[in-house]
Amino acid sequence: MSGVPQIFDKALRRRHLARAAGSRPAFYAQALAAEVESRLGLILRDFQTTLIFGPGAGEIRTALACLKRLGAIITAAPAPGPGIDLVFDDEAVPLAPQSLDCIVNVFSLSSVNDVPGSLTQFRNALRPDGLFLGGVFAGRTLSELREAWLAAEAELTGGASLRVAPFADLRDIGSLMQRAGFALPAVDLDQTTVRYKNALSLMREIKALGFQQCLTDRSRKPVSPALLARAAAIYDARFADADGRIRATVDAAWAIGWAPHSSQQQPLRPGSAKARLADALKTTEVKLKD
Repeated sequence: MSGVPQIFDKALRRRHLARAAGSRPAFYAQALAAEVESRLGLILRDFQTTLIFGPGAGEIRTALACLKRLGAIITAAPAPGPGIDLVFDDEAVPLAPQSLDCIVNVFSLSSVNDVPGSLTQFRNALRPDGLFLGGVFAGRTLSELREAWLAAEAELTGGASLRVAPFADLRDIGSLMQRAGFALPAVDLDQTTVRYKNALSLMREIKALGFQQCLTDRSRKPVSPALLARAAAIYDARFADADGRIRATVDAAWAIGWAPHSSQQQPLRPGSAKARLADALKTTEVKLKD
């Protein structure tokens, strides 16, 4: 951990997640269970032992109980909650090497300081040819809320502090999977616009999920009623549809990777090809100048 920038306050993050654990909205687990089931449906494999890790893992296991191909399901999270078997930090994974066939990480990596280290530890817990499926908030997630807070604070105080954490770019997530040693990594982005009655409804839901910001470099001053009201008013004014409901962008990146195994496809050695691409395309090869 030495030398790793501490972007997120892990103790504050645990408090947020623990406080939300007993009252997390039911739609969260239902939506994620449906997403996981849909993505696993593209993989022609059954698993003996699966770990579901992240906020709401217990509820997600219940929603996936009918999915027998996951085998025995263990749940874990950074904070206690209903149906959680193990509690541990993402950056200190206590799992035995090569002890699992499948790991599903549900939106926990979005607030981890050492993402490559965390991914590497999860990969080490997989048996050869074991599957890792991870969801992470990315891209423009909550960009409207970030803009509203910055504008309100600049207007009322003449300065600004970051109140919505930045999220990784899709290409960065793919690079992190490769860096962690996953074979055949693939990442895709699910872009969703969620609508709410108003900005305050959005903020209440973020808090109910335990996903409010936990940045180490955050303002320690309590949010005043005037600042909260101004941020909500700016959001409602800038990002409302014709019916008055506001929009919130959620970019969910889903990463898939495999623990290396000799049976997996391997890249060919440069220069070992036995056929010319030009011949396959029935075109003329144009040689580049040295």
